[in-house]
Amino acid sequence: MKFVKHLLLLVAFCLVSSLAVAHSPLCDCFDNGDGTITCEGGFSDGSSASGVGMTVKDGAGAVLQEGKMDANSEFSFPKPEGDYSVTFDAGEGHQVVIKGENIVQ
Repeated sequence: MKFVKHLLLLVAFCLVSSLAVAHSPLCDCFDNGDGTITCEGGFSDGSSASGVGMTVKDGAGAVLQEGKMDANSEFSFPKPEGDYSVTFDAGEGHQVVIKGENIVQ
């Protein structure tokens, strides 16, 4: 439910702030409380993020893990120690970077 609230707020913000854009990338990640992180993504026009590239980097920018959103537009990975960030990368102008400190249960 928490993701749905975050997604709705993000969709509303994107729609208000960029009405001229055909679709905007949406991504939110949450801590599962079991040592893993799950990210869910999509686009403001309702299209799927299946196959969109995901990258997890440490605080120095080194790649810890790369993957893609699955058929459900989700990407899960083990929670890294220390500072990290997650990048949802659907191409130029369609990227979302989320800092690990902003990923909570």
